[in-house]
Amino acid sequence: MSLAPLNPIQMLPARDRVAAALREAILSHQFAEGEELTLRTPPPAGVSSTPIREAFQMLAREGLIELRPNRGAIVLGMNEKRLRDHYETRAALERAAVVLVCRKKADIDPVKLAYIQAASALAQNDSAGYSAQNQAFHMAIWTAADNDAMKELLSSLWNGLSMGHKVTQEHYAEISMNEHYKILDALKARDEVLAGNLMESHIMRSLENVLTHLRAE
Repeated sequence: MSLAPLNPIQMLPARDRVAAALREAILSHQFAEGEELTLRTPPPAGVSSTPIREAFQMLAREGLIELRPNRGAIVLGMNEKRLRDHYETRAALERAAVVLVCRKKADIDPVKLAYIQAASALAQNDSAGYSAQNQAFHMAIWTAADNDAMKELLSSLWNGLSMGHKVTQEHYAEISMNEHYKILDALKARDEVLAGNLMESHIMRSLENVLTHLRAE
């Protein structure tokens, strides 16, 4: 069976990529409360200090870190309120995005292709490829919604895969892919109510996954 042609993956702006990597690490407790972050701490490699500083400022506004003048930042303690604030905001915006896609009868071919390639990556046990295409699926929806302000906000809130306590990446991916399949079907049908409900449930299920870290402590 031939695979679908590779879909050029849309990349988040540099500051949002750094913020997403840090946010994911903080939410998953890879960075502990009180740990110091410097301009050399966060991935991805090769990013200049300017987007890193901007990412620090974004995370400080979210209450995830405390800035230290000329000394980087300190990771603040994670709590359920901060997590819920983050995911509830994402859920509202992601729901609005799929509603706009349906309402505008936008082209969803890039969404379909991202789904196909995520499935292909999952079948090949390519975790990095799956993670990239999971991001591409959501970004294709934001782009199709054709609302620049909404897309910028969603980009700034991205936090990667919402892995929970004792959940394997393979199991997480299977659940997420099933939810993406249903969302894609609703988009094809231009059913804005169903698409909105499914997307909101998808994001809030991710919240419950992440909360297992807090509840396991």
